[in-house]
Amino acid sequence: MSYSQVITRANPTCILFLIDQSGSMADPFPAGRKSKSTALADAINNLLRNLSLKCTKEDGIRDYYHIGVIGYSGDTVKSAFGGKLANEYEYLFSISEIADNPYRIEERLKSEDDGAGGIFQKKIKFPIWFEPSANGGTPMCKAFKKAHSILADWVKQYPNSFPPVVMNFTDGESTDGNPTLDAQTLQKLATNDGNVLVFNAHLSSTKSVPILYPDNETILPDKYANLLFNISSRLPSRLREFAQDLGFQVSVNSKGFVLNAELVDIIHFLSVGTPAAQEYYS
Repeated sequence: MSYSQVITRANPTCILFLIDQSGSMADPFPAGRKSKSTALADAINNLLRNLSLKCTKEDGIRDYYHIGVIGYSGDTVKSAFGGKLANEYEYLFSISEIADNPYRIEERLKSEDDGAGGIFQKKIKFPIWFEPSANGGTPMCKAFKKAHSILADWVKQYPNSFPPVVMNFTDGESTDGNPTLDAQTLQKLATNDGNVLVFNAHLSSTKSVPILYPDNETILPDKYANLLFNISSRLPSRLREFAQDLGFQVSVNSKGFVLNAELVDIIHFLSVGTPAAQEYYS
C-alpha cells in the first residue's frame, strides 16, 4: 500500500481530529499563557483557514478535503463544530462547506515585517469553527469507536482516495479503558491506497524535552507513552519526507507520535500529519 494517491475532487481525502476536552485541558502549555484547549483550538482553526485558502481557485473552493472535529470528555463524544455545522448526526464536511460556515469571525493582530528591520501589528480576520472546552474525563475508547463508525462509510464511498488521517490530541490517560483494540480496529479500515492512519499527540503540562516521531519505545518514559506510541501509525514515505524537509530526524520506522509536545510542536505535527500541508492534489 503506497499512500501515493493524488488528491482530487473525485478522490478527496479525509482528516478527522479527535480532541481531548477533559478538565485537565484547562491547564496551560509550558511557558505559555493560553490553556491547552485554547491553544489547540487556535491551531486547528488556523489550519482550517489555511486549507480553505489553499483550496480556493479561480473557479471557487475545490473540495479536496472532508474534515471532522470530534470532541470527547466525560462520557460524551460529539462534533465540536459550532454554528451551522453543529449537528449530532453529521460529522464530516467538505472544505467548501467549512469555509462558508465559520461559527464566528474574530479580529486579531498578526505581527509582520515592515521591510525596514521592524515589526508592525496587522489586523486580520480570524474565522472560528470550534471553541475550546475543558471538563470531565477522557473517554478515548469511545472516541476511537466513533471515528471508526464515521470512517467506515467514508472509505466505502471513496475507495480510491488517499486514506483518512485521524489525529488524536490528548493530555491524559483514557478514563474508559485501554484504547488499543479500538485504535487497531480503526487502523484496519482502508482504501485501495492504504489503511487509515492514526497519529497521536501528547500535550504536555510540564516543560520537558519533547520526543518527536520516535521509531522505538525504548526512549519513552512510561507505559502510557508506550501505549500511545504503539497505537500510532508509521509515517508513510511522503509524510516522512515532508518531516525531513522541516528538519526533523525521522527513520523508516518513525511513527506519527509526539510526546511532551509544546505548542510549536503541535503546529508542526499538524503540518507533518496532514496531507493537506503538501502539494498532493491536482
